[in-house]
Amino acid sequence: MNYQGTGRRSQALGTSWLPRSRHRQLEMGPLRSAGRTASHRNLQHLFLFLLFIGPFNCFASYSRATELFYSLNEGLPAGVLIGSLAQDLRLHGVAAEGPDPSGEPALSFSLASQGLGGQYVSLDNRSGELHTSALEIDREVLCLETGAGSPASLPAPSSEPCLLLLDVLVLPQEHFRLVKVKIAIRDVNDNAPRFPVPNMCLWVPENAPVDTRLAIEHPALDPDLGTNAVQTYRLQDDYGVFTLDVEENESGERTPYLIVMGALDREAREEYVTLIIAEDGGTPPLLGSATLTIGISDINDNCPQFSDSQLNVTVYGNSTAGTHVATIHAVDMDLGSNAQISYSYSQKVPQPSRDLFHLDESTGAIKLSSKIDGDAPRLHRLTILANGPGCIPAVITVLVSIIKVMLRPPEVVPRFIANEVEGVVYLKELEPVNTPIAFFTIKDPDEKYKVDCFLDGNGPFKLSPYKPYNNEYLLETTRPLDYEVQQLYEISVVAWNSEGFHVNKIIKVQVLDDNDNSPVFPQQLIELSIEENNAPNAFLTKLYATDADSGERGKVSYFLGPDAPSYFSLDKITGVLTVSTQLDREEKEKYRYTVKAIDSGLPPRESIATVTITVLDKNDNSPRFINKDFSFFVPENFPGFGEIGVISVTDADAGQNGWVALSVVNGSDIFVIDTGKGVLRAKVSLDREQQSSYVLSVEAVDGGDPALSSTAKITVLLLDINDNPPLVLFPQSNTSYLLVLPSTLPGSPITEVYAVDKDTGMNAVIAYSIIGRRGPRPESFRIDPKTGNITLEESLMQNDYGLYRLLVKVSDHGYPEPLHSTVMVNLFVNDTVSNESYIESLLRKEPDINIEEKEPQISIEPTHKKMESPSCVPTLVALSIISLGSITLVTGMGIYICLRKGKKHHRADENLEVQIPLNGRIDLHKLEKKPMEISNI
Repeated sequence: MNYQGTGRRSQALGTSWLPRSRHRQLEMGPLRSAGRTASHRNLQHLFLFLLFIGPFNCFASYSRATELFYSLNEGLPAGVLIGSLAQDLRLHGVAAEGPDPSGEPALSFSLASQGLGGQYVSLDNRSGELHTSALEIDREVLCLETGAGSPASLPAPSSEPCLLLLDVLVLPQEHFRLVKVKIAIRDVNDNAPRFPVPNMCLWVPENAPVDTRLAIEHPALDPDLGTNAVQTYRLQDDYGVFTLDVEENESGERTPYLIVMGALDREAREEYVTLIIAEDGGTPPLLGSATLTIGISDINDNCPQFSDSQLNVTVYGNSTAGTHVATIHAVDMDLGSNAQISYSYSQKVPQPSRDLFHLDESTGAIKLSSKIDGDAPRLHRLTILANGPGCIPAVITVLVSIIKVMLRPPEVVPRFIANEVEGVVYLKELEPVNTPIAFFTIKDPDEKYKVDCFLDGNGPFKLSPYKPYNNEYLLETTRPLDYEVQQLYEISVVAWNSEGFHVNKIIKVQVLDDNDNSPVFPQQLIELSIEENNAPNAFLTKLYATDADSGERGKVSYFLGPDAPSYFSLDKITGVLTVSTQLDREEKEKYRYTVKAIDSGLPPRESIATVTITVLDKNDNSPRFINKDFSFFVPENFPGFGEIGVISVTDADAGQNGWVALSVVNGSDIFVIDTGKGVLRAKVSLDREQQSSYVLSVEAVDGGDPALSSTAKITVLLLDINDNPPLVLFPQSNTSYLLVLPSTLPGSPITEVYAVDKDTGMNAVIAYSIIGRRGPRPESFRIDPKTGNITLEESLMQNDYGLYRLLVKVSDHGYPEPLHSTVMVNLFVNDTVSNESYIESLLRKEPDINIEEKEPQISIEPTHKKMESPSCVPTLVALSIISLGSITLVTGMGIYICLRKGKKHHRADENLEVQIPLNGRIDLHKLEKKPMEISNI
């Protein structure tokens, strides 16, 4: 019984009754609670009792199984009516509050189990009304699957309906039903779109054309369904150059695309930051947002520019070499390699000005190259170019005015802490940071000007006031020095008073080397090659390793590693590598070992390289056959160009020297050899009956220069196969006949069938049988299966006269399929031949003969037919009657006669033995027999 109630519908509460449909079931586990009421336990006991007695009422119970479908919105408060089971099951006619006057018990409704569905609904036991419970229903928690591996583990919406499954028992027994209640949970727009990451970055080249589309890799996710899911995207601020578009793929996923709507310029603005907003289709719609950073990548669309076209500077006439004059600076709005600038003098600058002022092409710094001569011009016009990649140079003019100095400059008095010789300070490399070099005391001879002191020059040094003393400065290092990077530094301590007079004190710092570098091979893997059979002490290579250290610390010695064979030697001074013995590639083709380069420092440092030597091949090995004699057994009639056998030949040499060509050299034009595979083939099919074996001579020649060769003998033996059927030599015609007299005695030979077979062995063993007969009494004749002799079996009567036609099958014993021939033997039983033309006309007719399928039986082993000796008993009896005295003599003579006759029959039987020719050819002309054709008797 599948009764569906009308159900209740409430638009305000969002519940409705639904018909049966395809759905996805959720597993509703039991809800464990320690506070179950006694009524529930009684109902369960009653349910178990009903299940026990259920088999007796199985037909009634099964017929009352019912399904009810309801639907409601998610997120409803407690107490919302879902449906009335009593009304929807049309049980309102049955008393629900108590027994009626007739004594019928009241209805009772209960949940079969407190599973997952029971947590979200409450069931009135008397009225059967289902209401929502205090636990709010969330469709996304119940039915959505979490996307594995998603950045925020957001639930993925499912296209299948979300159902709550309940089993309700209706009691008492008279109204017992098991009601399957299915509640479909409808989606409401209770989830806002959310982006997997809060911040996204998208790069756009500044030369991107209008309408360029760029996909945003992290679209927003919304666990709601249908129109409640994400529908549109927009930008909070598009800056007038961007907009968004949405594309939907076949699976319904919407991907936002950023579209460029205007021209971009990284130099004007290199980054746009805005909010990307995702909006769903609910009422009202819900929003989600993330920060979208749009970066503009650079292209080379700008050239260097100076801020001014002219720069005026002054230099005092007493300035020393290295004095900083000015620094020019051009700006390129691009980035990276697009913004690299180099500075150079224009060709308009005269050579004296170039010699006096040094221009750093990288930094644009201008310094004095030497002391200013008193006769030097007082004004210098320096035209300087700023060069950028693919650009026209920018131009600036620097006007340098030299001021003649009349007052005394300040004095700089150095006091060296580090080792100093003739103005050169010596420092070891790898000295720690802040190593002190010297103190400098600054004095003003006029004692009325304020003097400032600073350090001019490049290098890891700094000059700082030494407090608490005035006019005292300490020169020290800022980082460890590296001899291999730079060995000498030249710095200048500049003292400048308030009147513009200054003095330079040049300090040279010489870096002393330490053994901090290991020798370095240009290549860690040194690959060499040499031909085999080399001369003793052959030169291989000269190893070379460099050491950045100086002096003895940079002197390198060379040694072989412990894995080097003893016949290799390495000169420790020159690094020359030689081999003292003759190498054989066939013995060993590759050598691999290590070499060491060790410097002379304390402690010494070393490095290791690997040497690989490949021994090159020379043609010093002849081809070698694996056998001097090859024998191949091939069945005759083997198809032309079939594979007879493989001739294996090797050459220990490699490459072209080891390439071997095979050829038949004894003039045979029947056989050919595949050079690549060594396969011997015959051009034509071979017939053992024509030639049973072939002896060939094969030559193997390698590809060396000069070439080496060797030969081998090949014997091809042909195995016989059953390819020749027996050839009937007698009778020669199916129309010949033989006259048989009626008086012929039984057992007499009549004629014979004679055949030969060109094959050998079992293929040439011949058996004869009669497979078809026609005549008055055709069974009167038999044929010997071994000899082919036809004999008369029974006496011929007057009714047996006439023409007998015997179809004789001559078959061999070949394998796998024996071959055969047939011949017709015609016998005419009569006293005479009165009408020869009549007989010939009968022979020309096609005989109607039934073919017998019985095969002839013949033993292959030689057999001896034991013929009975004539009995001597009658002779002995007669002799005994004539004379008892001569019994002994007569008996001896009888025995003698018997033995003689037995030997004759034994010899005749031996002549019947089948002879099987195993070798040699059969001369068919010698075996030819004429048929016995009798026409006139």
